Amino acid sequence: MDQRKQFIVDTNVLLEDPECIRKLRNGIENDVFVPYHVLLELNKLKKDARLAHIAAKVVKNLLEDRDKYVVLDTDKVAEPFQDLVDGYILDEVQRSGLAEPILVTNDKILQLLAAKRGIKSEFYRESVPFKSDAEYFTGFVASREERVPNCFFWEEGKPVFWGRNEEGHFEEKAVSYQHKVWNVTPRNVYQNLAMELLTNPCIDVVSIQSEAGYGKSFLALAAALHLVLERKDQRKIYVVKPMIEIGQKLGYLPGGVEEKMEPYTRYVGDLMSKLHATRPANRLFLDAEQYPPKFDPKKFELLPLNYIRGMTIENAVVIIDEMQNMSRSECRALLSRMGEGVKCFCLGDIRQVDHPYLNQENNGLNWLVKKFKGAENYAHLVLKGEKSRGPITDLVIRSGL
Repeated sequence: MDQRKQFIVDTNVLLEDPECIRKLRNGIENDVFVPYHVLLELNKLKKDARLAHIAAKVVKNLLEDRDKYVVLDTDKVAEPFQDLVDGYILDEVQRSGLAEPILVTNDKILQLLAAKRGIKSEFYRESVPFKSDAEYFTGFVASREERVPNCFFWEEGKPVFWGRNEEGHFEEKAVSYQHKVWNVTPRNVYQNLAMELLTNPCIDVVSIQSEAGYGKSFLALAAALHLVLERKDQRKIYVVKPMIEIGQKLGYLPGGVEEKMEPYTRYVGDLMSKLHATRPANRLFLDAEQYPPKFDPKKFELLPLNYIRGMTIENAVVIIDEMQNMSRSECRALLSRMGEGVKCFCLGDIRQVDHPYLNQENNGLNWLVKKFKGAENYAHLVLKGEKSRGPITDLVIRSGL
């Protein structure tokens, strides 16, 4: 019996994993097809500031692997090119003459439309091998038997940390004390445990998942100030942000990169000013009195994700904000830029994905937790609790609005 499969690849799968054709082909076991309108979509996305770099990599791979797939013909091109191109892709599948085509797409609507036409479809398995690890692995385990490096469990009403000490040995430690970092006192037990992880010298990568309002950015910046200015473990702070909501507008804003980013990263300046008022951090500023504050680029930089490409970062604290808006390939490319002496804080909320080709399961933060969980220099925590930014935010969180 012939087990050879005929896979037809949608645009979102190519963008999620530019290597997907080789993986789906599995040597020479399967046949892979690319609809003509998928190529048109890629051509359109070359002009999208959010996705151009990924689309360019996909096109490069398609050119290099021209013998590994077949482009499906079309007898009609969508004019003008429009968002309803899915129908044309399905037309191409039906006219292909393939005996048992399988449309590989992460678009649930396209799967429904395919089913209506009798076309079999499935998710790209490399994209969704799990469900929301970033949310369901909270950083706590139920018992000692389930321990993983740098996790917590409850014992007699107190959180106990399991991780390496500075001698490299694993040990249990009851976190019965309260941290105070850069004059910031955690407001609840989960914020206190976040500080335990963020300031732990044996942990290189910490990810924190929570909805807006739980203080993850504020805690990360406070810990960064502590590590750079007080402990002097690192020399500089970077804040990296995927600029999903800016799109093409970023290029038209006046000034340099910092000025272009300012409308979208003003919250960082506000938080840094608040921390500076709590305890002076003069060495990070050229002018702390200016609004928004002017940072010394030798000590503090705000960078969009694209600017990291080609860099090697060393001896720095890197705060990656809104990691849920990064794809798996972007996450891998960014983290592979980290050299010696780097402490990396990965922040995000998987319920607030703005990237058009990602979802609650298939995003950079979720991939990070899935792949890094169990590593001796990695820790993850889901922030919980009621008290956060202020009484109104507290009310939003309590009510579930």
